[in-house]
Amino acid sequence: MEADVLVPVDYPVDWHYAHGGPLGNCRFKSCHDDFSVTELLPFEPEGDGEHLFLLIEKKGENTDWVAGLLARYAGVGQQSVSYAGRKDRHGITRQWFCVSLPGKADPDWSGLQSESIKIIAQARHRKKLKTGALKANDFAITLRDICVDPALVDNRLALIAREGVPNYFGEQRFGHGNMAKAADMLAGKFRVQRNKRSMYLSAARSWLFNRVLSERVAAGAWNQYLAGDVLGFPDNSSLIFDAPDEAVLARLGEGQLSPTSSLWGRGRPKVTDQALALEQSALAGYQSLCDGLERAGLNQECRVTRLIPTQMSWSWHDGGATLLLRFRLGKGCFATALLRELFSCSEPQRHEGKRH
Repeated sequence: MEADVLVPVDYPVDWHYAHGGPLGNCRFKSCHDDFSVTELLPFEPEGDGEHLFLLIEKKGENTDWVAGLLARYAGVGQQSVSYAGRKDRHGITRQWFCVSLPGKADPDWSGLQSESIKIIAQARHRKKLKTGALKANDFAITLRDICVDPALVDNRLALIAREGVPNYFGEQRFGHGNMAKAADMLAGKFRVQRNKRSMYLSAARSWLFNRVLSERVAAGAWNQYLAGDVLGFPDNSSLIFDAPDEAVLARLGEGQLSPTSSLWGRGRPKVTDQALALEQSALAGYQSLCDGLERAGLNQECRVTRLIPTQMSWSWHDGGATLLLRFRLGKGCFATALLRELFSCSEPQRHEGKRH
């Protein structure tokens, strides 16, 4: 690779669009009720065991803060509380938490319930809830102050429902200044706590993936097969390494399979030939990030380049100025990757409280 170039430190980056760019502007997350997400587990808690699963509805609260609150009420260390993934503070989220209680009875949660935190369901399970242990997320999103012909938006939504969008990591993954901190950490300029280290590694890896995906979008190959591609299923559970036959290509065209790109780490990239050449070109100049991720012990993985929402529906309100969207995305997919292909969404400025 060439000598390193300056890595952009702020997000959003103007990654390429697949469907012609935003149709117009809108207001996003004007209030908590405008953004709702519900986690779906890939299994049902069994009803017994030393791990207590809690489905919690939180409004305007940070995931880590809620985990700390659960730990205090249960009288355990915060390491005894886990969750499948962080969820946005600014919205209504129904999220699973797990409190490990070996030899202990269920705590009295009555004092925990408030306007911002409600326990929807609880059940015991034999195994701890691990990071990433999700099946999907259901979204209900209200977009306001739209000044675009609804017919144009309907057409774009139908296209997205049929063909999907590039599976970019969303801005939540990067935070404010996380890429600069990740680059400095990987260059050995400072040491960080374990949870911060994981966050910065994830930001750097995700940024490199987006960089490659953006180049695939520019080449018209984000949803098309390139020689040497590894194809994957929407849940990333299995991969197809062999050159596809007509039946596999048909499944690719139908959205049952998608190309993949590398999540950087140690080992050889799984893609070869034309797909590898595209990745190498896209990552030219970012050797320090790639080397740092390898030194950190991460291994080469793959992520599909396309997400196709399911159970998608929408309705117009306020004379066409407000749009209510509902859809389901698989784990690891970002609603903002879908919204950016529709509108330029602006959020109100907020001043974060210290506890969050």
